[in-house]
Amino acid sequence: MRTADFLTVVKDAWADFDPDRSIHSVVDVSVNVSTNHVYRIDLTSGDHLFAKISFFGTYRHFREDHSIIHELGSALPAPYENFLARSYQRDGVVHTYRHGGLGEDVWVVFYRPVVIGERLPRQLGVEQIADLGRELARFHRACHDVTPNLPVFSKTMRHDIGDLLAVAGSDQGSYEYGQHTDLIRQHCELYLARLDDGNEHLPAIPVFVDWNIGNFSLSPAGRFFSRWDYDWFRISSRVLDFYFFSRVVSTGGDQTVFSYVIDTFLDDRFLLFLRAYHEVFPLTEAEVRFLPEAYRFFILNYVIKYGQYFFHDIYASRLQKEAYRTYLPQLTRLDVDRLLATLSL
Repeated sequence: MRTADFLTVVKDAWADFDPDRSIHSVVDVSVNVSTNHVYRIDLTSGDHLFAKISFFGTYRHFREDHSIIHELGSALPAPYENFLARSYQRDGVVHTYRHGGLGEDVWVVFYRPVVIGERLPRQLGVEQIADLGRELARFHRACHDVTPNLPVFSKTMRHDIGDLLAVAGSDQGSYEYGQHTDLIRQHCELYLARLDDGNEHLPAIPVFVDWNIGNFSLSPAGRFFSRWDYDWFRISSRVLDFYFFSRVVSTGGDQTVFSYVIDTFLDDRFLLFLRAYHEVFPLTEAEVRFLPEAYRFFILNYVIKYGQYFFHDIYASRLQKEAYRTYLPQLTRLDVDRLLATLSL
């Protein structure tokens, strides 16, 4: 789809929401890595807001996710009460717009602006790593405490992987994944077997999965201050958030040219992060043992299943090739016992 078409969708979506307030301008402020689009809307009144366009997954889950995120933002206690951007609502319900006139489903949600605080540097010092581990633990604990009050969710990891397994076993999968079909099926079956071993019943909280340093900011005191990217949001085990933090705190730091290798889990700097986290919001042995499966899920679902929809072609093609050649085969290298020993579990 062309950007010009998206501009039309944004304008149609706003007219559907509030036809009495006219648009002065619409500007594409998207990050070039993703195929999703974000637009800044300036109204003739002088107000401005942001429109998020998406078209991967399902509209049902898009609407559900943004409703949960809005309620989460309202429910979180200080200092996180303004951490998440608020969506525009109509009659107390998050407003989403579904456009089907371009030959594909396209969905829009509107967000109020957030204030951006301090950004982390690309490479963190030892004290910053420990502080970040403790802060994620405090945030996860706050999310855990409000989870019972959030709307019901239907997007589960079992469903996502089961859906990929079904596609991999079909004619469509043979065409789309070719020689890699057997590898995908093998890892889907391994993942589902781990869920059957009891991991499906690990405590579930809101997780954002993608914690690249460009997605959030901190207060001067080092507390989470604001966040504005929700593409991979879901309700699931808190350990899904750990892989991206392992990348942020790693020796190499956050990289512009990136891959999704598993080695950052084994970096001493991540072990420091994990110990600091565990001091504040202790992990169980079962959760630590689920880390390889959280990584497996990330690669299967976000790189292989949705990679062509989420990443631009130049990234998606390379990351998927690396997934088959490196990411999935290297899972055996993750020494969970070392992580458990680090936490004295």
